[in-house]
Amino acid sequence: MADVSFVRAPDDQRSKGLDRPGEDPAQDDDWSWAAPGLRRGRLRVRSLLAQRWLAVAGQTIALLFVGLVLKLQVPWALCFSLIALSAWLNVLLGLASTGQRLAREGEATAQVAFDILQLSGLLYLTGGALNPFAVLLIAPVTLAAATLPARFALGLGLLAIASSVLLAFFHMPLPTLAGEPPLAPPVPAVLASIIVARILGIVITGAYAWQAASESARMELALNVTETVLAREQRLSALGALAAAAAHELGTPLATISVVAREMARNAPDDTTREDAELMIGQAARCREILQRLTEMPEAKDAVHERMSLVQLVQDVIEPHLVHGVRVEAVVNGPSGETAPDIWRRPEVIHAMTSIVENAVDFARAEVLVIARFDQRSIVIEVRDDGPGFSAEVLTKLGEPYVTTRPGAEGSRTGHVGMGLGFFIAKTLLERTGAAVDFRNGRRGGAVVSARWPRSALEAPGYTGA
Repeated sequence: MADVSFVRAPDDQRSKGLDRPGEDPAQDDDWSWAAPGLRRGRLRVRSLLAQRWLAVAGQTIALLFVGLVLKLQVPWALCFSLIALSAWLNVLLGLASTGQRLAREGEATAQVAFDILQLSGLLYLTGGALNPFAVLLIAPVTLAAATLPARFALGLGLLAIASSVLLAFFHMPLPTLAGEPPLAPPVPAVLASIIVARILGIVITGAYAWQAASESARMELALNVTETVLAREQRLSALGALAAAAAHELGTPLATISVVAREMARNAPDDTTREDAELMIGQAARCREILQRLTEMPEAKDAVHERMSLVQLVQDVIEPHLVHGVRVEAVVNGPSGETAPDIWRRPEVIHAMTSIVENAVDFARAEVLVIARFDQRSIVIEVRDDGPGFSAEVLTKLGEPYVTTRPGAEGSRTGHVGMGLGFFIAKTLLERTGAAVDFRNGRRGGAVVSARWPRSALEAPGYTGA
């Protein structure tokens, strides 16, 4: 291996509670809402009203079909009274509030509870649990599970289950043809199977809707956090380019000020004027020094500053973590006789690998090793630590949002409080750059995280200066 570079951390330095580079602690505080409670999708009042109008139309059509087409004896007055009650509630709610408003949790729960009770009343009048339309009690529970907090959804589920059980024992006869006797009640075993089937339908469908909605909310939130991280890195890069451009623009007027100030100092009629002119010269020189430092910032779309060596990348990745009392070592190696390639400066790669190293520092006993390897086809960056490694439970879920065993700030070397998004964000960012990310435990213990790119995806082409 011809090209090998080592960068080591001091062995005895202790954490100063530093933040990760480019991160604003206040921004991290803004993410405190992200876990563990997720903001589930909320319904607009208009959506609740539209669904109730749909139920009113469906119930009316079903009654008319059963009574006029099938000629079954239906308690018209009582049934249409319940349907009219639901319609009048919709009219009053539509007049009382704007349809675009989001329904409050308690308000939405009350409306869904009304729908369950109204449908239960119709079922009571038309055969109870024996009515095939009793399966529709699952619908409002599914809606609640997908949009309401757990306590409200659970309460509505219990209400629907209680209604299903009561309707099995208390109900009016199932409608029959005129002159025919009422249908005989089913045997107890059949009735019990109907009750169990309805309860299982409500529970399983509600649980499925809850799980699907929760997973969707978690993924959406985690992706939003990922986009925020990437946007922040891009803003920082743009700020550096703006500072460099401003430095170039200000160089000419500062040079003019210096020339004029020297002329004033040379031709000053008295000492006071000369001192003022010399002060201007000194302040202009100080401005030039500041602008000189700014011009060292990378310029956007610059063929030189948009690239960095692989050695520089691993140095930038480990540098923020050289003060946490853990030995951090970086190694870059490749084929004999070949130097490390230059790569594009990608904020996604720098942020993601820095986050992975930070996690390794938090869990390591004494040492973290960052290995960068390259050959003709690929570039691999691997982070190893000598900690306990990934548990079997975490390893199966790693890379998903909100999976963490990181200690709190008081027990963390880096002072970073884990939300379970670090690996998810890092994995997402790296995969966007074309990397294949792998999490595993090392043969001798400790965690191993590696990212592998095709060399063409990361390598910057050769640059020839003017």
